[in-house]
Amino acid sequence: MRLIVKYLIRFYQKYLSIFSYGSCRYYPTCSEYAVWQFENNTFFKAIYFTIIRILKCNQLFEGGFDYPIIKLAKHNNINYKKIKIKYWYIPIKNNRYLVLKNREWNNNNEQL
Repeated sequence: MRLIVKYLIRFYQKYLSIFSYGSCRYYPTCSEYAVWQFENNTFFKAIYFTIIRILKCNQLFEGGFDYPIIKLAKHNNINYKKIKIKYWYIPIKNNRYLVLKNREWNNNNEQL
C-alpha cells in the first residue's frame, strides 16, 4: 500500500501540481510532506498526518515551515559500511524527532 500511495503522490507532483504551482503555504510542500511521512511512519499514521496537513493548507492558517515529526524505534542493527544519508533525524523531546531531507550534491558541489 505504501508503495502505491507513494507512486500516486509522485504522479501528482510530476503531472498535476504544475497547474497549481506555488499554491502550498508550507515548506516542504504538502505532497513532499506526505512522501516523507510514508517513508518514516506506519501507513495509517502517515495517512492521518497527511490529511491533517492538507486540511491546514488554506488561508485560515499562517503556513511556514512544518517538518514531519516522528517517533523512532531503537535500532540495534548498526552497519559501519559507507552509507548514503537520505534523512536527518533531529531530536526534539520525549523520543520524538524532526525529519529533514538531505540534499544531494554532484562532484562539482552543485545541488541536484
